[in-house]
Amino acid sequence: MSFIKVESVSKTFKVAKRESGLKNAIKSFFKRDYKFIKAIDNISFSIEKGEIVGYIGPNGAGKSTTIKILSGILIPDKGKCTINNMTPWLDRKKYVKQIGVVFGQRSQLWWDIPASDTFDLLKDVYDIDEEEYQKTKDDLIKKLNLEDIINVPVRQLSLGQRMRCEIAASLLHSPEILFLDEPTIGLDAVSKQIVREFVKKLNKEKKVTVILTTHDMSDIEALAKRIILIGKGKVLYDGSLKTLKNKYDVNKYVTIITKDKLEIKNKGIIKKEKIKEGYKFIIDSKIINISDFLNLVSKKISIDDVEIDNENIDDIIVKLYKEYQI
Repeated sequence: MSFIKVESVSKTFKVAKRESGLKNAIKSFFKRDYKFIKAIDNISFSIEKGEIVGYIGPNGAGKSTTIKILSGILIPDKGKCTINNMTPWLDRKKYVKQIGVVFGQRSQLWWDIPASDTFDLLKDVYDIDEEEYQKTKDDLIKKLNLEDIINVPVRQLSLGQRMRCEIAASLLHSPEILFLDEPTIGLDAVSKQIVREFVKKLNKEKKVTVILTTHDMSDIEALAKRIILIGKGKVLYDGSLKTLKNKYDVNKYVTIITKDKLEIKNKGIIKKEKIKEGYKFIIDSKIINISDFLNLVSKKISIDDVEIDNENIDDIIVKLYKEYQI
């Protein structure tokens, strides 16, 4: 049986409708109109223990609703959700000891006291053994480079420093599952790298299952081998990132460094642009592969240097969104 199994889960929200203006405000006070929004619609998927899965989709797709159901905060209208043989909203007390949750735009740290004091409070909340707590805390402080900031009031920390403390706080009780919702939002390159390397090491060493929701596709590319795309409340794609790249990463960006003038036309050349150092091309690799293209060019001019780039992951995801019209 899968470690995480979601079967035909749906959730609808009842939302009050009101137009702007004082007259409409008074009218809605006495009689309200409502609309029903289906946040997730009959979704199903399974995740094995130790996987890192990117759970992606545009705003309003249903990502946060799914995470809240998986973490036991929301109860679905219908469907089943079993995680490590528990139902999150029914076995809540037992279940929350096995999960860690990090929301990039929400904090579990007390603003006016050092993170170390919040850690001590969480020790009591989760009833962690003192020896085990000290060992885990010291390990997290070392791996997340918190030595110089652990005793500084949280309000004085930078966003990157605070986020590293948030991740440490969510892992003090050694959970088996980690939910990361926009964990690197607004972080600088150094902080992003620290967080990503830590998550990879945590997954490799302790087999912690990670579900990552983010709009930063470089996070997905750095951490997840599998993605689940959700749109309009439905699962639209569930598969490997490699398969996705093979399908959509067909355009190659080739820069030819040369002093010679180049006249060339061939099927598969989407665009040619003259630059100071030579030429830039966009090539459809399904029509002409790179080696054939370079062979063709080398017969016409002397090539000083070549740069070849693939489509970035953001462009690939945009293509995926367009295909599913979301």
